[in-house]
Amino acid sequence: MAKLTSFQTKPLLTTIDITVEELLRRYIAGERSFERVNLCEVDLHNAHLHGLNLNQADLRQARLGKTDFSQASFRRADLSEAILWGTDLSEADLYQAILREADLSGAKLSHTNLERSNLSKAILGGANLVHARLADANLFEADLRPTSDRITDLGHAILSNADLCYANLSGAVLYRTNLNGAKLCRAHLNQSLQQGMKPTDLSEASLQGADLSYADLTGAILRKANLRDADLTGAVLTNVDLTGVTMPDGSVYTI
Repeated sequence: MAKLTSFQTKPLLTTIDITVEELLRRYIAGERSFERVNLCEVDLHNAHLHGLNLNQADLRQARLGKTDFSQASFRRADLSEAILWGTDLSEADLYQAILREADLSGAKLSHTNLERSNLSKAILGGANLVHARLADANLFEADLRPTSDRITDLGHAILSNADLCYANLSGAVLYRTNLNGAKLCRAHLNQSLQQGMKPTDLSEASLQGADLSYADLTGAILRKANLRDADLTGAVLTNVDLTGVTMPDGSVYTI
C-alpha cells in the first residue's frame, strides 16, 4: 500500500457525536478538551471558544465565522470547506490540519501554527498571517489576494518548503517572509490590475532554493530579497524592483 503524503486527506479516527448546545454548556462549565468530536456542518459562528481543544475533530463544512478560537488546538482536525471568515485563530495550533477549500477571508492567523497543514484551494484574502508558521504546508491554488478593504499580510511568516504552486499572491505583503525551498511554480505574485491594488511586496524575503519557474512577478517589489539558488526559469520579471537582490548565482543586483 502506498504511503500517504502529508498533504493527502487522511481518514479521520472514529469521532464522538456531540451537539453544539452540549459543547457550549460544557465549555462554560470549564471543560476545554473535545478531541475527536463530530461537529460536521454545525453552526458555531460568533462563539467565544478561546483555548478549546478540538484535535482530530471533524469540522467539515462547519460555519465558524467570527468565532474566537485564539490559542485553540486543531491538530490534525478536518476543516475542509469550513467557513472561517473573520475567525480569530491567532496563536492557535493547526498542525497538519485539513483546511482544503476552507474560506479564511479576513481571518486572524498571527503566530498560528499551520505547519504541514493542507490549505489547497483555500481562500485567505485579507487574512493576517504575520509570524504564522506554514513550513511544509500545502497551499496549492490557494487564493491570498487582498480583499477590497484589507491586505493579506504574511510579513515574517515561515513558508519554507511550502507548496504554493498556482497560488494567487497578487498584492500580498510578504515582507521578510521565509520562502526558502518553497514551490512557487506558476504562482501569481504580480501587481493586480485591480484599481488601487498595491504591488506584491517581497522586500527582504528569503527565497533561497525556491522554485519560481514560470511565476508571474510583474511589478513586484523584491528589494533586498535573497534569491540565491532559486529557479527563475520562465519567470516573468517585468518592472520588478530588484534593488539589492541577491541573485541565483550569488551576485547582488545593482542598477
